[in-house]
Amino acid sequence: MIQLQDVTKAFGEKTLLEHVTWQVGDRDRVGLCGPNGAGKTTLLKMLAGLDEPDSGAIQRPNALTFGYLPQDGLSHSGRTVVDEASLALKPLLELKAEMHALEERLGDAGVAEAEHEALLHRYSEVQDRFRLSDGYQIELKVATVLRGLGFEPAVQDQLTDHLSGGWQMRLALAKLLLSEPDLLLLDEPTNHLDLEARNWLEEYLVAYPHAVILVSHDRYFLDTVVTHIADLSLRTITDYHCNYSKYLEQRDARLERLREAKRRQDEEVQRVEEFINRFRYQATKAAQVQSRIKMLEKVERIEVPPERKRIHFQFPASARSGRMVLELKGVRKAYGDKVVLDKVDLHIERGDRIALVGPNGAGKSTLMRTLSGEEPADAGTRTEGHQVVMQYFAQDEATRLDPSLTVYETLSAGSPHTMVPAIRNILGGFLFSGDDVYKKAGVLSGGERTRLAVARMLLRPSNTLLLDEPTNHLDIDSKEVLLDALADYGGTLIFVSHDRYFVERLATKIVEVGHGRARMYPGTYESFLWSKSHAHEKAVVAPPARKAKAAPPPKPVQTYDDRKKDGAEKRKRERAFKALKDRVADLEARIADREKAIKDVEREMAAPDFYADHEKSKPVLARHQALMWEVGELLSQWEMLQAKFESSAD
Repeated sequence: MIQLQDVTKAFGEKTLLEHVTWQVGDRDRVGLCGPNGAGKTTLLKMLAGLDEPDSGAIQRPNALTFGYLPQDGLSHSGRTVVDEASLALKPLLELKAEMHALEERLGDAGVAEAEHEALLHRYSEVQDRFRLSDGYQIELKVATVLRGLGFEPAVQDQLTDHLSGGWQMRLALAKLLLSEPDLLLLDEPTNHLDLEARNWLEEYLVAYPHAVILVSHDRYFLDTVVTHIADLSLRTITDYHCNYSKYLEQRDARLERLREAKRRQDEEVQRVEEFINRFRYQATKAAQVQSRIKMLEKVERIEVPPERKRIHFQFPASARSGRMVLELKGVRKAYGDKVVLDKVDLHIERGDRIALVGPNGAGKSTLMRTLSGEEPADAGTRTEGHQVVMQYFAQDEATRLDPSLTVYETLSAGSPHTMVPAIRNILGGFLFSGDDVYKKAGVLSGGERTRLAVARMLLRPSNTLLLDEPTNHLDIDSKEVLLDALADYGGTLIFVSHDRYFVERLATKIVEVGHGRARMYPGTYESFLWSKSHAHEKAVVAPPARKAKAAPPPKPVQTYDDRKKDGAEKRKRERAFKALKDRVADLEARIADREKAIKDVEREMAAPDFYADHEKSKPVLARHQALMWEVGELLSQWEMLQAKFESSAD
């Protein structure tokens, strides 16, 4: 599909790619990995035609279509969300407009017979192309993608001018997915997505019919989506035909072999150099010395990437909290007319590891601020337990750093003396090395400030951590440092994260936030998803979990009233299921009826003298067009109901 041939690319003295030959095939789903600054974004831009190699060539078929999603910077204005998204289907919209124009022209009695015949022929061509391209499903396609990426129906009719930067990028992603290019180039597509939208995007990309190349710091996302990994390091690209987890194993094994080969090469080079230095000035050995000098000049030195240290440390000691850590009772929080939390009850005990989940705007950050005490509730009570030592990491934590302090001073200020020796190691784990530690916090980029804020948090004593999206702007290696530290943390942990791997690894309880409520589910995120998908069933099998900590409590004996209530709810579900089944059957019958009517009309239109009388043929053509649109609408309704019916039947 697309191929790099002997490509070299450099910025100043730094060479990113050197004589690289690489190719991507149709339907490949490639995860582009490598250390920060290796050139991943530059490579995506070159593949998209937005940048050119210094030498070599990028070969692509003339008819190849591609779509590129940068990390940020895109915006839209002047249209509603649904209208802007629909522009991705511009060729179909143009066909639709041409069909309407032809219909109006065909309805004009003053059109000459010869022109009328030509118009009919063109109309037939356009209608066939429109139908074969699923033109009658435009609205359904747009609505499906927008809903999957988190745009509620009410938002879809709003102007794009009011969207935040993150929602603007979601809309840009929606347009790319709808246009279905032959090559999809995505630079951190999950940056602005919540967990629900990420889960939907994973499924969409797995089924995507063309090639995808993406950069992501979300390990779970990479494991689920990609078919192979392209490792960009040491100015070249190495392919690994596996998912991300397997790639890590194979890469580490390869690097170990490379380091062993370099060790042997260095020993051999040292032995030869010692011979040269020893006999350089002896005439009897001159020929042998020159031979070895030439041999060294021809040696292709093995290059090994610097080995990144694995950072392991323990949090500073803190007093043990009481059994009850935090409790909310009847908490209400509103901003104007918008009620975010309504009569929320939440009980958090020592040792809980709770992930707050829910779509963007559901109230997760509001709940975190309420739990931390940073923002008081409008009503209800917040109770803090005995000896709770709390740290709250807000979404805007990076902006709270003192800009006058250096990187090192930021970590040392407020840290216990026993943790000072660990500061250098911690900074290295978050990509601050060498003279970076003497930079002022005020000159750091947004991503660097976030990494510094996370590192500072790890060095301060606490027995309760509240973390609101701490993984934003962290690369995979930095996430691993944070993840390992939190996995060993002995206190209570409450966090918001849109990184599925992070949530799966840490959470033992899930709190779903939305519609003013906060409902707790015991177990992992996978168990939570299972519970949600099987919520309609009365009797369920235990969901998949890591390992049960204790036997489940005995099932309480049902009273007559309980059995009566269960029976009523079961009959209610059965009635709803039957009603849904009847609606699907009714739609299928109506579709079959309209399709039969279309065939009858088309037989009438096929008569030799049909177009001889314009006035007589005009209403027949109008009926045919109306039936085609009606079938398209009925099919859209049927697909939505059928999906609902199948999920209810599971």
